[in-house]
Amino acid sequence: MIVEAKQVLKQYFGYDEFRDGQASIIEYIIDGKNTVGIMPTGGGKSLCYQIPALMLDGVTLVISPLISLMKDQVDSLLHQGIPATYINSTLSNSEVEARMEEISSGE
Repeated sequence: MIVEAKQVLKQYFGYDEFRDGQASIIEYIIDGKNTVGIMPTGGGKSLCYQIPALMLDGVTLVISPLISLMKDQVDSLLHQGIPATYINSTLSNSEVEARMEEISSGE
């Protein structure tokens, strides 16, 4: 699985190798194990859930308290052609409902 994960890393993010700790976290997630990854700011935590999300079927739900980070990451994923959205307190109820409908319909 890590070979496929490296291919996804290269294809979508342009990197040849994982940073320290990323590969093992990704492997645990792909294997369906409960996983906690503690890494410093800028350590590459986002890829630890974005890569499995691209490899596994279904929707990946990420919970974050950082509204600006949500928007930045979703914008970056959309720019790369990866479907993504966020829901937070900056959205109106109708925007939340529309996004939930998109998610439930597989968009």
